[in-house]
Amino acid sequence: MCYGQHQAFSRDSLSSSTRQQPPATENNNNNNNNNINAEDVVDNLRDRLADTEARLARARAREAELSQRLEEMKRFVSVMEILETYLKRRFREQQDHVDRLFQSLPA
Repeated sequence: MCYGQHQAFSRDSLSSSTRQQPPATENNNNNNNNNINAEDVVDNLRDRLADTEARLARARAREAELSQRLEEMKRFVSVMEILETYLKRRFREQQDHVDRLFQSLPA
């Protein structure tokens, strides 16, 4: 999932994410509707928080996996550099040995 998928919330976004009900004529119904809307907002925020926490946990796990792979790759590169240095040295030694053999032959 991409970061920034959800918009930051404001009073407008909170009220738009709740159920829109026609205005109640009685005070008691109006208070009851406000409680339902507030509960919906809280549930919505809890769901979003749970989603965000789940994404964060997945991102941290992915970061740990990538960090481990990076360290393995660094070790591999170090080993390859050591091998390269060794092989270059052995090649030069062999070249020198062949040069000495040719120099010892009579012309």
